[in-house]
Amino acid sequence: MADYTNFTDEALATLLTKGDRQAYAVIFERYSRLLIAHAYKMLQDKESAADTVQDLMLNLWDKRTQLNSNLSLGGYLYTGLRNRIFNAMAHRKVMEKYADSILSYMEGTHAYSDELLKESELSALLHKEISALPEKMREVFILYKMEELSYSQIAERLGITDRTAKQQVYNAVKILKTKISIYLTLCPFI
Repeated sequence: MADYTNFTDEALATLLTKGDRQAYAVIFERYSRLLIAHAYKMLQDKESAADTVQDLMLNLWDKRTQLNSNLSLGGYLYTGLRNRIFNAMAHRKVMEKYADSILSYMEGTHAYSDELLKESELSALLHKEISALPEKMREVFILYKMEELSYSQIAERLGITDRTAKQQVYNAVKILKTKISIYLTLCPFI
């Protein structure tokens, strides 16, 4: 059995496109610590950095047959990581953007909510609730609401059907509205 640790990135990429698990393991070992360190510098959260890199590496394996065997492995991974970091940072913008939307919803059903909830409290609650969504649902919700991708674009990117993407967004909005309503009911004097 060959020692893949001495293989070049190009050789590993070629083997990866053919589904070679040992090549994937060497790529993971070669890049994961560096990528986590880079992600941590940007995100300032070890768990988020590790999760982001884990997601990136799983995506690399899932998309292996679609990769160009001549790709720059380091460039591909760092670009993918950068995009995921930007998504995580933009996640905050999503929460702020939809805090206003949910606030409008609450004003329609709870006239006292504007006086009782400060925008920062709502933003924190929304962040917590979006983060608590199941991983795939959260990912679809962010792609739809933040990146403003269509259901078909989301389906293509994530390898799911349009209907699944639409259902995930619907379920996420329903959960978020329910959680906000429950919060207002349980904490009316905040």
